[in-house]
Amino acid sequence: MATAPVRRPQHGDLRSRNSDHFERPVVILVGFGHPAAISSVMEAYMFLVDWPPSRRASGHDFAIKACQAALRDEIEAETVRGIFVGLAEKYNILAPDFGAFAAAYTEGRRGRA
Repeated sequence: MATAPVRRPQHGDLRSRNSDHFERPVVILVGFGHPAAISSVMEAYMFLVDWPPSRRASGHDFAIKACQAALRDEIEAETVRGIFVGLAEKYNILAPDFGAFAAAYTEGRRGRA
């Protein structure tokens, strides 16, 4: 019984390694406002591809192409993260950064709360 030869990834192939993970996840609101964390380029890519074509804004195709470029190691994952955050803001699905609110509350004008 012959086995199929093992195919080694070639330069330019899409990949899914730990290096495609964001330093901090992007938290978006999905469904009925439930938070979902997008932690990697692949997760961002899958979310963007699944977004209904009738609701896509300008920049959507650019974001998909950026994901593809990052998966080919042509750009950094953090670059894709920034593009994804911008698009999430445009779609009004970016979750508030509660950590920033908490920091502002504990370090108010009059000192620590």
